[in-house]
Amino acid sequence: MPAIRKIAKNLLQFILFLGVGLGILYFVFRKQQAAYQAQCALDGIPTEDCSLLDKVLRDFAEADYYWLGVVVLAFIISNFSRAARWKMLLKPLGFAPRYINLLFSIFIGYLANLGLPRLGELIRATSLAKVEKIPVEKVVGTIVVDRIVDMLSFVIVFAIALIFESDTLFGYLAEKGSLPGKALLSNPIFWVGSVALLALMVYLFKNRQKFSHNIIYQKVSNILKGLLEGIKTISQLDNVWGFLFHSVVIWLMYYLMTYLCFNAFAPTAHLGPQAGLLVFVFASLGMIIPSPGGMGTYHAMVVAGLSLYGISPGDSFSFANIIFFAIQIFGIAILGLLSWILMPVINRHYEPVVGEKKGDAAP
Repeated sequence: MPAIRKIAKNLLQFILFLGVGLGILYFVFRKQQAAYQAQCALDGIPTEDCSLLDKVLRDFAEADYYWLGVVVLAFIISNFSRAARWKMLLKPLGFAPRYINLLFSIFIGYLANLGLPRLGELIRATSLAKVEKIPVEKVVGTIVVDRIVDMLSFVIVFAIALIFESDTLFGYLAEKGSLPGKALLSNPIFWVGSVALLALMVYLFKNRQKFSHNIIYQKVSNILKGLLEGIKTISQLDNVWGFLFHSVVIWLMYYLMTYLCFNAFAPTAHLGPQAGLLVFVFASLGMIIPSPGGMGTYHAMVVAGLSLYGISPGDSFSFANIIFFAIQIFGIAILGLLSWILMPVINRHYEPVVGEKKGDAAP
């Protein structure tokens, strides 16, 4: 029965998040469809001959697949660096997993995210922990560090975008009237809930001895200890410059995935590197919002970013779908499935040994 309940819970979560993603995607589609049909009316095109879905399919078929291939290659390169950086974070803990296992775990995690947002991080951790015999909480700790570094990197990229495209961005914010999240920050319920949560955390910390024998407390405590160990690894890195190098490569490749994809679609081919930077920032914000693989939220933010440069709603929606499905299908689904199949095959006779000489070196 517990196993059935767990399956049912995961299925319900999958349906919920998939529904949210599809709902957002449908909302964006309907909005762009209305704008597309309005433009068709101005151009004297009959409504029955004006389908945004037909346009998206036609644009995808006519896209330059050479450039889409380059975009997928940039995605793959970014994950080679992510695996190398992850290996550096695990070394101070006394573990040196095989590089191929790190890479497989990353792609499997991406695949899982297509089903449930954020589940990929847990699957990524458990996949590696299982084959390398590493305590899962320690792996999770390094993934937390990995994500913290990513967040700091995004802040830096956002700051660079502000420097080069501040006029465009502030013009957009002025037109919309307010910054995103302003309504939330001005809501008293948000602040009351935040204060209550903080008070609960303080209470639990001060009375931690009282709860020390509680099973839930012990599990949470072990996870937090693992997270703390993971965070400490960043101060114990042997090769700080190598870590920074791979961090730059990861985010440079992410940026190039957006900018280079402009060349794959005629209406965006004229956009320059600065436009690519700002659209990339918008797209990254869309990926942060929980939905399967960024479905819907990514599209909405890419459309918003391209609108700053005069790209029509229909063309913006087509571009968002071209880059989204190129990465999701050719980058994540295929590589994720291959990793899921090959990981147990390659490791069927592998016996991990804790120590710095274990495993193979990253390229």
